[in-house]
Amino acid sequence: MVSPTLPEVWLRGPVPGVHPVLMPVAHALLQVAEDLDGSGVLELSPAQLWTRPGGAASVGYHLQHLAGSTDRLLTYARGESLTDEQRAALAAEKSPPEPPPTAQQLVEQVHRVVQRAVNQLRETPAQEIHTACAVGRAALPSTVLGLLFHSAEHATRHMGQVITTVKVVQAG
Repeated sequence: MVSPTLPEVWLRGPVPGVHPVLMPVAHALLQVAEDLDGSGVLELSPAQLWTRPGGAASVGYHLQHLAGSTDRLLTYARGESLTDEQRAALAAEKSPPEPPPTAQQLVEQVHRVVQRAVNQLRETPAQEIHTACAVGRAALPSTVLGLLFHSAEHATRHMGQVITTVKVVQAG
């Protein structure tokens, strides 16, 4: 959700310390964090957070997946393999754990991941953005830039689904 006093993040100029080629990634991820803050997620009851309207994914799922997938994509962009903890988190995204995380916990998790992502962008040397990276156990081909860009567009896609699903469950 756009702040009533500020333009969207991409219209506020460069993010300090981020290379211009990676600026759209930083802008998109920071916009996700701002949109989350204005999304109404924190106003949802625990039941609303995990409800699956019409069989669609829950708000809780989208937030867990947004944070987890961003973390995994950043790992691959650093040229690293997933840890056992990351693999376990991926498996756990399919259904909420018991007890399920609260809206506050999920929002904080997304904010931490976005901050780590922006820090990683600042630390990514320009000469390495076209470096080849292997993705997943199948070692599918990508590049540092491809992974960073995909992390932003994927997070943006799920944030849009969060905003829509919040409205649906609040109306129900």
